[in-house]
Amino acid sequence: MSLKRDKGLMEVNSNIFLSDEELKKYTNEEDLATKAGSLLLQQKETWSLPQKGFSDLETVEVKELEFDGFKVKVQFNPGRITSSAAKVDAKTIKERKCFLCPAHLPKEQKALPFGSDYLILVNPFPIFPEHFTLPKIAHVDQLIKDNFDDMLNFAKALGKHYVLFYNGPKCGASAPDHMHYQAGSRNFMPIDYEYDSIIEKYGKAIHTNDNVNVYAVDKYLRNFISIESSDKLEILNVFNVFYEAFNKVSNSEIEPMMNIITSYQDNKWRVIIFPRENHRPTQFFEEGDKRILLSPASVDMGGVCITPLEEDFKKITKEDIADIFRQISVSKEKFEYLVKTLTDLFE
Repeated sequence: MSLKRDKGLMEVNSNIFLSDEELKKYTNEEDLATKAGSLLLQQKETWSLPQKGFSDLETVEVKELEFDGFKVKVQFNPGRITSSAAKVDAKTIKERKCFLCPAHLPKEQKALPFGSDYLILVNPFPIFPEHFTLPKIAHVDQLIKDNFDDMLNFAKALGKHYVLFYNGPKCGASAPDHMHYQAGSRNFMPIDYEYDSIIEKYGKAIHTNDNVNVYAVDKYLRNFISIESSDKLEILNVFNVFYEAFNKVSNSEIEPMMNIITSYQDNKWRVIIFPRENHRPTQFFEEGDKRILLSPASVDMGGVCITPLEEDFKKITKEDIADIFRQISVSKEKFEYLVKTLTDLFE
């Protein structure tokens, strides 16, 4: 593989990258999404961890809970126990090696480069049929404001097969000290295919013109703001307005708490932002029968709740799901204030 060895790539041992010759064993296509799929095939053939992870994924149990015009899936996925129960306090983060830094990756792990600043890695503990982690090469904090443009670029490059998602440092990111996104199979999360009907049924237009549509939804168990446009600059401008408005009503010291799901299809981006109030619900900290080990992140907000313990999978109810989303989402009052602020700013 011919690589431009500059900036971030200079920090990475070139042996980590899958060569063009190796890729051609799986595909002759040149688009990045197909190459990523080829990387996954190679890693499943040569590395025991994703072999087991994706094999186990084929037998995970899933149940669907029906709500008013939409559904939430619950996935029993014991392979996600480490992520769901991850300690992300400052002391723990400081004492462990960063598992996303190139120097600490397993020797079997291969990558594709994205630009000069990012890697595409197979996630060996998958939720999706195809699941990737997209870390920045440099060890910098998980913060979206100055990196959102990268997310849009990634979403476009991988949009043929995948959606992108971002977990804030206190919203499900198990590596809050290392900037990264994740990508997974399109149409796996219910929000991928429910979005249009949810907007039609529950969406409130905040700002619309020929170049961009901005909506607010507050009756989907979890509140969200969405942005649709084929113009990247429009999306960046809207996101910056949202960020500043939410930052003013947020109590977070790092960045306003949020999860983001971004896709690119039919020459248009769609960005769905879930403003958050809390990292984990009270059920996570309970003991005995009251405890449910569920630590919601973007995938959960997208409609697939991950339960690594079988007992939680069996006992969790619609009422539990609704209560968990209520606790971690911004309050009705705060969301209404945020929507009003955005509406006033766009007028």
